[in-house]
Amino acid sequence: MPQGRTIDYGTLMHRAMRGLIHDVLAQVAEEGLPGNHHFFITFDTQHPDVELADWLSDRYPNEMTIVLQHWFKDLEATAEGFSVTLNFGDSPEPLYVPYDAIKTFVDPSVEFGLRFETQASTHHAAPEPEPEPSPREERRGEPRGQAEIVSLDKFRK
Repeated sequence: MPQGRTIDYGTLMHRAMRGLIHDVLAQVAEEGLPGNHHFFITFDTQHPDVELADWLSDRYPNEMTIVLQHWFKDLEATAEGFSVTLNFGDSPEPLYVPYDAIKTFVDPSVEFGLRFETQASTHHAAPEPEPEPSPREERRGEPRGQAEIVSLDKFRK
């Protein structure tokens, strides 16, 4: 390898983790959610390729967390993102979320989670906050251990 070049582990990790999300969602689209698995997906509503109803983008101007658990339909995972229809107060709404817009992906049933650091957030001087408790801990107050969060900013310059 020529001097001065480096391996961009951050980009490689982002690609691999987004591929993992694609594979999981594609499997769920085909076979349904197995067992107690369910997902909390937080994404950047300002991402240029996100598609959601105007009233949802007005209500969630920066980020939004969706839950894939009891009721969802038309889940489709493509190479670039996923689309799904969710129910918001008896109003079914279709969404499209590119993988690049995802900030966190958590499956609390197995205490697994991924956190993606955006380029903009890596330029802030504020220290990285401690990982948040899994959604199960927040809902039920039962100590269940932390979700495994993979923070990719460690791999960036």
